[in-house]
Amino acid sequence: MSKKKNNSTGSLKGFILLVIIIAAALYLYQNNDTARSASLKQQVEQTVDNATQYVEKISEDAKENRQKDIASKLEIPVSTQKRDEIRLTRTAFTISYNNFYKTPNWVAWELTRQETSGNEERKNKFLPDPDLPEPRVEHSDYTHSGYDRGHMAPAADMKWSEKAMQESFYMSNICPQNQKLNRDDWGNLEEECRRWAKKYGSIYIACGPIYDSPTPKRIGQHKVAVPDRFFKVILIYNRKNPVAMGFLFNNKAGHNKLEKYMVSVDSVESVTGLDFFSRLPDKVENQIEAIVPALLP
Repeated sequence: MSKKKNNSTGSLKGFILLVIIIAAALYLYQNNDTARSASLKQQVEQTVDNATQYVEKISEDAKENRQKDIASKLEIPVSTQKRDEIRLTRTAFTISYNNFYKTPNWVAWELTRQETSGNEERKNKFLPDPDLPEPRVEHSDYTHSGYDRGHMAPAADMKWSEKAMQESFYMSNICPQNQKLNRDDWGNLEEECRRWAKKYGSIYIACGPIYDSPTPKRIGQHKVAVPDRFFKVILIYNRKNPVAMGFLFNNKAGHNKLEKYMVSVDSVESVTGLDFFSRLPDKVENQIEAIVPALLP
């Protein structure tokens, strides 16, 4: 759901034109000699036309820059409620880490067509995040817990960069996840995201855990909180009709079609206290986040 944004390009254009017209009128008034009037009028009209074209070019440039600005970090959500947060910027994604739960609040990234391919192999080496304060979550916290070390930003999205691949295995990007969920339905959505990125050129993704209980189950020496649910929101913006999809998964085995998990992005926002894709124009954001679209082919 959007917050109202200001757009001053149209008013600036009108103001510049008004100044030019007033200046032209004053010039004609002060130079009212009949013999020269027609020539002066023609010159002023040409000046106004040139100025109009210049202002329109400024408007088009501003529109283009505005589109670039919208696309810049479009995936980063805005928190609408207070929460524990350490912000971490990685090669391929951004993390909002919660040191109370020992899991991320959210992880967000743009996935492009080029990034869906690469030769970098999966590392399978989970490491404490060196940028977090000690004590840090370790690989061993999940051992014999019954939960997978579930990636939020998946390793398969990082094949284009050795560093991105390594960072995806930092424990800050991991949540305790039901084994079947991680390997089936959640994994299926990750594969769909890569397919959509290939088809549409780029997509924007944010995902993370949801804690419904004030006292969630904890695992390991460092007391990692086990989520009750997970969310994922996906935006495909560079198409004629933008689409925003929301998904909610219970942290348990499902083996269902992805449509079963689909909800509106507005619904995910109400559960998480996050405002997704807030850099979109208000009209677009309000329209696409309020509906549950068909799952894209």
